[in-house]
Amino acid sequence: MIAGIGETVLDMVLKDGKPLAAVPGGSVFNAMVSLGRTAAVQFPGVEIRMVSRMGRDTVADIISSFMEENHLATDGMSRYDGQSSLTLAVLDAHNNARYEFFRQHDLPEFQVPEGIAFAPDDLVLFGSTFAISGGTAVAARKFVRAARAAGAIVYYDVNFRKGIPAAPEAVAENIALSDIVRASSDDIEALYGTSDGEAVYREYIAPLCPNFILTRGAKDAEVFSPGVRALFPVAPVREVVTTIGAGDNFNAGTLYSLVRDGFKRDRLAALSEEDWRRIIPTAMRFSAEVCGSLFNYVSPEFVRGLQQA
Repeated sequence: MIAGIGETVLDMVLKDGKPLAAVPGGSVFNAMVSLGRTAAVQFPGVEIRMVSRMGRDTVADIISSFMEENHLATDGMSRYDGQSSLTLAVLDAHNNARYEFFRQHDLPEFQVPEGIAFAPDDLVLFGSTFAISGGTAVAARKFVRAARAAGAIVYYDVNFRKGIPAAPEAVAENIALSDIVRASSDDIEALYGTSDGEAVYREYIAPLCPNFILTRGAKDAEVFSPGVRALFPVAPVREVVTTIGAGDNFNAGTLYSLVRDGFKRDRLAALSEEDWRRIIPTAMRFSAEVCGSLFNYVSPEFVRGLQQA
């Protein structure tokens, strides 16, 4: 099983004041859809499960149907009386997105639906504001702790948005639960006041988690793990339509690689540079794929290419 826990929204994409698309989204959700289109189809027996909450409205119905179409189990989704969350993704001249969030603020504390059981070497993805916000973080960490206790591999995407009150203690707690941590250069600037990945790894990551991936948008990504520091170029994009979902799909590509190559949790404590050179280029391909479209997840054409590789 690959399970993701995070926010589920409907993304409204705008440019020059005009709507371009309305697609189900959310940082973890985007990754899980791409995994539903790839891992669930390519590797029989791998179940993809999203854990989140939605309102009781048309938006939630759209998202639920979309999940089923893309091989995502829906038994981890809870519904509340109220409106589902919306996000405006406003594209600039370079098609980079600025986000505005519309959420119902009087919701009860999130509770994970019961009955989700983990097995050794399952994978769990969590992160973003869902993993540090007061109404959701407690349940998210409880879910991750249960997965970790069962021997699952835990992947944490920091995804720390600008304008969010700094929460280094909460982020540190999440890092300590994880086997792999990914952050962007913007994330570490906001959290630690530096873009020096090696310094951040040495001081904030390595004492808690062995593996750190630092992405830098259109620049090389860096990987830090015991005995390894390596650079990886981004995959080419013919035309950048939008960067929405680029980091989310980098995460999906990383998890896809772990499943494809049969990585076990005990191996993650001592990944070699050769291991990373199988993992990261695939993650880069997933990321580059979504930059070339308006959608937050890999396309059917990309999936066919993976199956033929």
